[in-house]
Amino acid sequence: MYSAMLAIYRREIRLYFNTPVAFIATIIFLLFVGWFFNSTFFLQNAATVRTLFEVTPFAFLFFVPALTMKVFADELRSGTYDLMISKPVSLTGIITGKFLATLTVVAVFLAPTLLCVVLVSSLAPLDWGPVAGGYLGMILLASIYASIGIFASTLTDNQIIAFITGFVISFLFYIAGNFSMFLPQPLAMITDFLSIDNHIRGILRGVVDTRDLVYAISMVTTFLTLAWMVLTHRREK
Repeated sequence: MYSAMLAIYRREIRLYFNTPVAFIATIIFLLFVGWFFNSTFFLQNAATVRTLFEVTPFAFLFFVPALTMKVFADELRSGTYDLMISKPVSLTGIITGKFLATLTVVAVFLAPTLLCVVLVSSLAPLDWGPVAGGYLGMILLASIYASIGIFASTLTDNQIIAFITGFVISFLFYIAGNFSMFLPQPLAMITDFLSIDNHIRGILRGVVDTRDLVYAISMVTTFLTLAWMVLTHRREK
């Protein structure tokens, strides 16, 4: 299983870097984050990269679904999905390989943001705890959005529909906590629990709570399992 999963992982990495989608999405992401960071850095009068972690959740809402929209949708459209599942590789291996490849691409293209950290640390002493927590939070956030995007990509053979579906689901989970004030107490508790913002905000500020880690792992597991169920249904049709 692991060798097949590794083959899928390598194939996905090649596909990402052989098409302009990843580069275009990354350039837009870096321009968006860089503009907000530079426009507020000197106004804060403090050695911090907090702005970087505050704008990332919004940038990821577009960036990650753009990366995942073709993961299965393009395979289904072109017919390569049927060829792929005819080989001795499990659906779990296929989904895991594609998920890890997406996370790798996100991590590679997050690397340039370290220049912001280097810049700030060269100007004044920097508190490295929140910085490490912030990057952990960004990886966890990307993991959740990637799992949602992969699930969305299994639902259709149209990449645009996959992108919109992944974005809408991610957005609704991100802002779910904002609806709690309008809902009865039991439903408010559920929306507060499901809210990505409520769980990730603390980690992005450097406060790592095991309950938030469990939430992130649960979300990733749930949406990758849903993707597996959709693909299993397609295979059995």
